[in-house]
Amino acid sequence: MADNKSKRGGADRRQVSSSEGYEVNYFARKHEISRADAEGLIKRIGNDRARLNEAAEKLKKNG
Repeated sequence: MADNKSKRGGADRRQVSSSEGYEVNYFARKHEISRADAEGLIKRIGNDRARLNEAAEKLKKNG
């Protein structure tokens, strides 16, 4: 059965998909961290974008 095309937006934007390389690359570039650091954060924290953004900023300050 096809995806419901009326369900768009918000839900996917709140998460970073670790299985999508381009999302991990974007996240790493956005926060000026390495891809390995980005992958480590996703693995440790999960895929909640708000929590990841906060952790990436802390990592960058301490890095």
